Amino acid sequence: MSKFNMFWQIFYLKVLRGAGEMYRKEICKIIREDTIKCIGSIGVGHVGGCLSIVEILASLYFKHMNVDPTNPHMEGRDRLIVSKGHAGPAVYATLANKGYFDKSELLTLNHSGTNLPSHCDMNKTVGIDMTTGSLGQGFSCAVGIALASKLSKDGAYIYTIIGDGESQEGQIWEAAMYAAQAKLNHLIAFTDYNKMQIDGNIEDVNSLDPLDKKWESFGWNVVVIDGHSFEEIDNAIACAKACEDKPTMIIANTIKGKGVKYIEDKGFANHSIPMLEDDMATAIEEIRRA
Repeated sequence: MSKFNMFWQIFYLKVLRGAGEMYRKEICKIIREDTIKCIGSIGVGHVGGCLSIVEILASLYFKHMNVDPTNPHMEGRDRLIVSKGHAGPAVYATLANKGYFDKSELLTLNHSGTNLPSHCDMNKTVGIDMTTGSLGQGFSCAVGIALASKLSKDGAYIYTIIGDGESQEGQIWEAAMYAAQAKLNHLIAFTDYNKMQIDGNIEDVNSLDPLDKKWESFGWNVVVIDGHSFEEIDNAIACAKACEDKPTMIIANTIKGKGVKYIEDKGFANHSIPMLEDDMATAIEEIRRA
């Protein structure tokens, strides 16, 4: 993006900042475009599961989370652990737009010496609160961080995002049991329920239905939403914060590859796909038109 276009993009967002949902809609378009560019810089990546969580990321970082990009290790800050670590490029695009690091770094994804590895690494990337990628483990870490926050009484909310394919891991449910036992009411989790995983549709590989009843039976407060609706995301977070004795699981029904039709149409095959120059141009054009 030229410096001229960057100036007007920033100016436009500042004008919209007070417009609530319209502001977040524009932020989502920018995050999606930057995610495509980020993955395009290496030519292949986990496009589908990145694009499905953009509204959640935008809502957390640009509305709900108490964070400060100029003080990324601030005591008492809210934290986000993206347990489905292959969605790292979307997280990086969000952090860059929030001001944690320069957007030019997005074009170094997975390159030698980069600060942006394919999967999130707290030792390399400013703003990443936990290294993730080995499915199931990030969620356990989120539970541990929430417990530490409760013991220290720092007032933070701990957010985490897990995948639906990831939810087939036994470690998810072990951590879920403990979180309920410890009454971690400041732990707010999202399931990116796009109903697809690398090997196929969730229902064909290892069905999770009824997912809401499963989480309820593990002692969690459960809210089911459209994961692309800002209003429903906001209401779910408010519901979670009002719950005094349970952690909350927000089951977000999403579309894998959301925002780019040719990617959506690939179904579960969009889990990891090439993103070459022509692919990028097609995707970015559609995102900008939305």
